[in-house]
Amino acid sequence: MRYMKQFGIILAVTCVGDFLNFALPLPIPGSIYGLVIMLILLITGVIKIYQVKDSAEFLIDIMPMMFIPAAVGLLVAWGDLRPVLLPVLVTTVASTVIVMAVTGRVSQAVMRFRKRETSKTDAIISAEYAKKRLEDVDE
Repeated sequence: MRYMKQFGIILAVTCVGDFLNFALPLPIPGSIYGLVIMLILLITGVIKIYQVKDSAEFLIDIMPMMFIPAAVGLLVAWGDLRPVLLPVLVTTVASTVIVMAVTGRVSQAVMRFRKRETSKTDAIISAEYAKKRLEDVDE
């Protein structure tokens, strides 16, 4: 029953995302709306992670199986895809490399920022500790 409740929560958020896709005149898929809504609900604590974790892990585990129909569709559409195969492959490879590079740069920037903030915090704590030790010695 726990899995059904968790899956129901995920499905409800997905349905809200699809409704937003229908209601708003923006070119954003309903699944993206659903993901953003789920992220907001998790960050704000409206939905706790344990309320969806088991079903989400199950869905992630079976995700590769969900790509089988898309792969079969590509095989069926091979005649239409063949003339544009080279541009599609070049675009796919180029966009993948760009996304990897941008992700790496952003990750490095975040790590540098966190390291700098941590070292500032450590310096403040060390200065306060040294000041307190001096006060204790003076007494």
